[in-house]
Amino acid sequence: MKVLLIYPQSPETFWSFKHALKFITKKALHPPLGLLTVAAMLPETWEKKLVDENVEPLLDKHLEWADYAFISAMAIQRKSVQRVVDRCREKGVKVVAGGPLFTTGHQEFSGIDHFVLGEAEVTLPRFLRDLEAGEARAIYATDQFPDLAGTPPPLWGLLKLRRYASMSLQYSRGCPFQCEFCDITTLFGRKVRTKSTTQVLAELEGLRAAGWRGALFIVDDNFIGNKVKLKRKVLPAIIAWMRLYKRPFILSTEASIDLSDDEELMTLMVRAGFDGVFVGIETPNEDSLAECSKLQNRNRDLVACIKKIQSFGLEVRGGFIVGFDHDSPSIFDKQIELIQNSRIVTAMVGLLNAPRGSRLYQRIVQEGRLVQEVTGDNTDLSTNIQPKMGLEALSQGYRQIISGIYSPKPYFDRVRAYLREYHPQQKNRSRFHARYIRLHTGYAWAFPKTLILLGVKDRARVQYWKLFFWSLFRRPKLFPMAMTFAVYGFHFRKVFQACL
Repeated sequence: MKVLLIYPQSPETFWSFKHALKFITKKALHPPLGLLTVAAMLPETWEKKLVDENVEPLLDKHLEWADYAFISAMAIQRKSVQRVVDRCREKGVKVVAGGPLFTTGHQEFSGIDHFVLGEAEVTLPRFLRDLEAGEARAIYATDQFPDLAGTPPPLWGLLKLRRYASMSLQYSRGCPFQCEFCDITTLFGRKVRTKSTTQVLAELEGLRAAGWRGALFIVDDNFIGNKVKLKRKVLPAIIAWMRLYKRPFILSTEASIDLSDDEELMTLMVRAGFDGVFVGIETPNEDSLAECSKLQNRNRDLVACIKKIQSFGLEVRGGFIVGFDHDSPSIFDKQIELIQNSRIVTAMVGLLNAPRGSRLYQRIVQEGRLVQEVTGDNTDLSTNIQPKMGLEALSQGYRQIISGIYSPKPYFDRVRAYLREYHPQQKNRSRFHARYIRLHTGYAWAFPKTLILLGVKDRARVQYWKLFFWSLFRRPKLFPMAMTFAVYGFHFRKVFQACL
């Protein structure tokens, strides 16, 4: 059996970092971890190839080679999925589809021979048994949330590593919280299931043996869902492993705001090599937090919590939402104030959307306020909800926020403020240490590119040079970080060009 694993193309978005990746000659930020894991579950005797359309085109010769095409995708890839399916059908390649997009909405797609929905540890073996017997059904689904002890390491050998800026690893699934706008608990449940320490170390070793050095993103929706296991077993083991192999990776992940309550946990994360964490901040409006059941964020000084996490050396990347039913026109200025005061450089602000599978989706349908399906892009000025404040007012307010945080002056002011206050309690290695640059020549060329593209051609060049000389003379050890943020700003301005 010849199997072609296809990851459809994603459009340019906030998190694609497309315009930033050009500086370091990378094609995509992260690899398709789900497909690589599924590949490891397929029979060893099968021939396997991977085509990630985000780093290379899907060619006719790929399809002519294959007996089956396995496709996985998220909502953001909806449009490119159907194009890929149509090409497979033209070439007579049977299609097997799974992943979040299909698990919550497989009815929307035609031309797919088999849907393998839910978590592959449950449904994929059933499909493979039936396929071998010549009795494969159209749909395999489950509501089970399996133990992760049997989940194999991804097949990194299928990947062209150097085309990516970061690798990925999954430690856990599930989230103990149940925010109304989120579909994670529908997909993965509320009970946090984790891999063993042995599994985690094996995956780290697999990446190291494959030759990867540098950024590694732990993709868990809430890495700290089981704090006890992290502190007692997993993080101490990672610390020892990283020390043994001279810290080959720079880690980042996602976590809830209650990370700020646990100094021991933050200390261990930094010692393990973490330098960044995405946190869902959402809104400073207490009524809106109550509305969406974001209980872990309520009754907090959000700025103080963010700055506490940052004080340990963890750069906070934040998610923010406007368009809640309890939002008034004052929310836009309040969001700008929160972002600027918290010094969050990478702030993703989006309109409230209701993904299929979320409790919010069910409520909006019942209220007759669903206007379309989600695009999967939180920053494209779209919402599938009829907002109570009116779409025009919400759109204008959104543009106001984007202008207030990503126009050159407020953005570079925020970067300088963050770097001025950056005095981590735990010493951590720079994200661009010399050995990493030598191994990845694209990074060595990034700095000369910034001099030309940002220092000469970009409309924000005045602010760029102010940051350049300020960081060079005031915080020289943070100069690489300053230049990284300058590149981020270039990407963000490109993404939000229509708003700016």
